[in-house]
Amino acid sequence: MDKQKRSSPLWVKWGCIILACLVLFVGMVYVYDRPGGIADWRYSRAAGYPGTIRIPVGDTPEQAVMKFRNMPAYQIIHREAIDGGALVFTKRNDQKDGTDLGIEYVRQTWLGWKWVYGGAYGLSPIADEAVNYMSMPKTKGIKGPFPIVFGQIADHSVTHIEVTAGGEAYPAKIIKEAGVEQLWYVELPSSSGAPYKIEALNDQRAVVASKTFQDAFDSGSILVSR
Repeated sequence: MDKQKRSSPLWVKWGCIILACLVLFVGMVYVYDRPGGIADWRYSRAAGYPGTIRIPVGDTPEQAVMKFRNMPAYQIIHREAIDGGALVFTKRNDQKDGTDLGIEYVRQTWLGWKWVYGGAYGLSPIADEAVNYMSMPKTKGIKGPFPIVFGQIADHSVTHIEVTAGGEAYPAKIIKEAGVEQLWYVELPSSSGAPYKIEALNDQRAVVASKTFQDAFDSGSILVSR
């Protein structure tokens, strides 16, 4: 009985220590990921903002994007799990002619989902277009699945796409269920840099269209080869 009494304060002590650690952990998580917190301050420095932007928290990847962008004219057409987060593909509701497409990368935090980085492009209608694309490089201080090249397939004979960087060809993932036009993307190794070469291939692995470009932040159309 005496031994049990003597050991009781030790358990109380350890319980208090564990509780204090949990409170400290929760506090640090909140300070880091809350809108305007440390994570937002770090992103603002990396992106070159003079102040600290407030990135809201969402219950879902889609909600995180819509809260951050606050652009009612945009619609979300697809979500793809990637690198512990998600790629969210977007389009404009008011698009009538040409092509537009955007991607947003969001990550999951203890508080919910937060926007990390994204971009979009728009192109005028063009005849004999095989695919269109946008290239987004890796930015120092911003974590995510970058560099990434993504786009849409316009020519129905295209069944495969490869992006070559540093002499290595990387196959694209083609998303067939998202909208009328097929989406595609390639996550390149973080050490990859321009020049990049995009090749659109048919079922026989013959090249339907190709393009090499030097700008790591580029977009455009690639025409069917004649």
